[in-house]
Amino acid sequence: MYALLLAGGKGERLRPHTNDRPKPMVELRGKPIIGHQIQWLRQYGVTDVVFLVGYHGEAVKEYFRDGAAHGFRAHYSTEETPLGRGGAIRQGLGLVPPSQKLVLAANGDILSLADLGAMVRQHRDTGCTATVLLTRLKSPYAIVEIDNNRLVASFKEKPFLPHWINAGVYVLSREIEGLLPLKGDHEDSTFPQLAARRKLGGFTSDAFWRTVDTLKDLHEAEQELDRFLSGLKTQPAP
Repeated sequence: MYALLLAGGKGERLRPHTNDRPKPMVELRGKPIIGHQIQWLRQYGVTDVVFLVGYHGEAVKEYFRDGAAHGFRAHYSTEETPLGRGGAIRQGLGLVPPSQKLVLAANGDILSLADLGAMVRQHRDTGCTATVLLTRLKSPYAIVEIDNNRLVASFKEKPFLPHWINAGVYVLSREIEGLLPLKGDHEDSTFPQLAARRKLGGFTSDAFWRTVDTLKDLHEAEQELDRFLSGLKTQPAP
């Protein structure tokens, strides 16, 4: 199975770590964020990864090369000019053999333990053109409830809220290729169009997930990485 990984983010809020590499190549305990992500993807039968590179793409190529040392086959789709995420995915799909009817795609700066096998099965069962991984929104602040006497009835430190957010992981059917923009973001164009046609699925998951956007995120992700790695058990291919 093929996966397309967006690996060209500049990660300006992670400087100086991103002065010479894209955000997904920032290291967590000696391995790039995207390296931990590939370890997760391989548990679900991913054999080939197409890196969608631009900013400091040479850092990705020098680290992974042909992928053999890391247990997969690596391919590279390079943006000569910025294409946006949707344009990058469309270009990258050109490196995926036509025989591959389903493709995984993901932002390269996330860590997750979501069950991709179940997500792929749901995608096939629904017949959607794309299925989006959804995770619960976590409050960045403590949530406080007060009673009629203006006394604190409950105090919850950064709880999960009853809302779902886009987790940046997708299962895509090949027919999406012509619906993606040549330049721009698929979440601004393709996904709203698919939703209007009821061809966009949502796979909800309470499994571990986090993104790394800031230096604070990087520090917290370092602390959580043991939990991430301990959850990587052998899973059946989708």
